[in-house]
Amino acid sequence: MIHQYQMDGLNIVLDVCSGSVHLVDEIAYDMIGRYEAESRDRILSAMTEKYGHREDVTPEELAQCYDEITALKEAGRLFSGDTFEPMAGELKQKTAGVVKALCLHVAHTCNLNCSYCFASQGKYHGDRAVMSYEVGKQALDFLIAHSGSRRNLEVDFFGGEPLMNFDVVKRLVAYARSVEKEHGKNFRFTLTTNGMLIDDDVIDFANRECANVVLSLDGRKEIHDRFRVDYAGNGSWERIVPKFRKLVEARGGKNYYMRGTFTHANPDFLKDIQVMLDLGFTELSMEPVVCAEGDPSALTKEDLPVVMKQYEDLARLLVQRRREGRPFTFYHYMIDLTGGPCVYKRISGCGSGTEYMAVTPWGDLYPCHQFVGEERFRLGDIWQGVVNTAVQDEFAACNVYAREECRTCWARLYCSGGCAANAYHATGSVRGVYGTGCELFRKRMECAIWAEAVRGLDARGKAGGAAPESDEKKAGREA
Repeated sequence: MIHQYQMDGLNIVLDVCSGSVHLVDEIAYDMIGRYEAESRDRILSAMTEKYGHREDVTPEELAQCYDEITALKEAGRLFSGDTFEPMAGELKQKTAGVVKALCLHVAHTCNLNCSYCFASQGKYHGDRAVMSYEVGKQALDFLIAHSGSRRNLEVDFFGGEPLMNFDVVKRLVAYARSVEKEHGKNFRFTLTTNGMLIDDDVIDFANRECANVVLSLDGRKEIHDRFRVDYAGNGSWERIVPKFRKLVEARGGKNYYMRGTFTHANPDFLKDIQVMLDLGFTELSMEPVVCAEGDPSALTKEDLPVVMKQYEDLARLLVQRRREGRPFTFYHYMIDLTGGPCVYKRISGCGSGTEYMAVTPWGDLYPCHQFVGEERFRLGDIWQGVVNTAVQDEFAACNVYAREECRTCWARLYCSGGCAANAYHATGSVRGVYGTGCELFRKRMECAIWAEAVRGLDARGKAGGAAPESDEKKAGREA
């Protein structure tokens, strides 16, 4: 299976299963599009009719181009077969029962009242609560006990707003550090915060203990303050931006993400990205809102062309700033064409409900933070472990081949079947397909591949004009 598209003068051909990316001239692009459906003689005849008037095109050169395409196919770099499907079930079986990451909901309460909050303003459609040290300690013990031979373990302090329970966060980190060597483990902590309670103590702690910090900012002040308000209805932009800048500066501009959400109010989200860049932030993410159809914040069909153009213009801006020596990172454009995720991750996805779970303030286990509060998805608790094995089996069966629509999608080995939570909230099934999300993902991948292709051309001094005759990068599929 191949995927062909054109962007800014480049003719791009992706071989889906090998991961090879080819930059070709227009003749090769046309030939590849016809290759599997038509005979050699018919293709060469069509190409002669279309391009034969050009002085630089001869029948011999057309034949040579066809033969080169055939050679790439024989080498497994074009029209390669899908050999991964038989592995889909086996790979998760190998890691069954091994947990590598927990999302600790240390606070089911929040000091902001964001209207689009999937967590119902931090309380997840339940009671407001904070996690006790004893529950958090047991959660860490559960992770250690169920992590098998894995050494590196991930813990995200989440909410609500986790800094509303900062003392417990600090105590839990201290406990983890005190036992990790004894158990042969290494904890990697992440803190996700709206920034309202950041102070020098938080900054010192985050820089010392947190491998990553996720900071919530929606970009433009007028957009941010429209949604991210306190309980008095006051916007938070003026209060948090100086704190974010201080924290990022103290971290040396590394190991953080500005995480924004765009909605029906700002499908032109590139303006928000530009504001973040102007503020000095360079590690960025903007996520499309996920909410019920008909919600005032929900993206509409009319918004999609605007959003698609934003992704293209964002890729162009990324390339432009990289050439100017002012690079930035956009989370969804982080793609490695020479290696990338192993075959396990490409097939199996995020591991929610199996390798990764969320823990409520009371110690209940859920497949991920977006399922918390959905009682039918409660897996068990941190004392008994997983008892709702039927739900865990449902998530274990989620892979890129579990959905019929994914089998014929060119982007399947990049999205790994997509987000189970988004699928559930859009369709009522974790094996459903969130169509709008799929459209946006495919567009992001096209833009990301284009930006990486341009990076390679820039490194060789070829970019800036028409595509070269042929270029190819192979994405590794080995674990």
